[in-house]
Amino acid sequence: MPTTLKLPAYQSLEDRVHAMHKEGFVYFPNYLNKEEIRELRQSMEHLTPITESFDKELSVKQQGYYEKSINNAFNRNVLFLNYLDQAEIIDLAEAIHGPDCHSIGMTAWMTGPGRPDQELHADWQPLNLPEDIADDQRVKTPVFASTTHFYLDDVDWPLGPTMFIPGSHRAGRAPSGDTHFKGRTEEGIICRAGDVVIFRSEVWHRGSANHSDRTRYLLQVHYANRMITQKFPPYLNRFQFNPDILQTATPRQRRLLGDHVSASYD
Repeated sequence: MPTTLKLPAYQSLEDRVHAMHKEGFVYFPNYLNKEEIRELRQSMEHLTPITESFDKELSVKQQGYYEKSINNAFNRNVLFLNYLDQAEIIDLAEAIHGPDCHSIGMTAWMTGPGRPDQELHADWQPLNLPEDIADDQRVKTPVFASTTHFYLDDVDWPLGPTMFIPGSHRAGRAPSGDTHFKGRTEEGIICRAGDVVIFRSEVWHRGSANHSDRTRYLLQVHYANRMITQKFPPYLNRFQFNPDILQTATPRQRRLLGDHVSASYD
């Protein structure tokens, strides 16, 4: 059986920022309560795909396992909007991306039994550097983009945990058939429903196969430096904010959705 990833829970913002630069991720245990988990799961089940937004819902008959992936979830239900700026998580996002950061996307994702292994990958490798430079402790590469995982199941090995290679963001490149970095192989995030992990885009990771008889529920919130483009499809000015949702948004949520003050390149 693969190794379980050690998930230290740091209490201070300073320690969390340090962990993002050293290990590439931060863990928030017991973040959601049972009612919040139930509400999110039910709301995800009620979402219907919009093809133009690159949403999908594929049945077992269509691809061998059930999968539903809904983009722009914040625009579909006020409940999801409120997961843009959850306490402590948004503080970390602003600390690593800047106080004018924004969300570049939010995905509600359900994957059923039979879902196969993903390939080890980095979501985005903004800088390619020689490893000796990227791994030099004097070099502090900015965190350009990150993803927050709200785990809505007790994740065990049969359900298919997210697999990580901690510290692999310091490789200076995306994996290309690699299975380890500096002697560390991939390790699984075995966690409880309600736990949260936020990780930077360069960390080598993958979703593993769902060998259980359960459907896996996951809410992803993506953040980035303001200069990184937001990913709200459909593109070419076809995306429209839901006015009912927008009317409820707080000033901070509006900024996270793109309501920025004037700055360079505006």
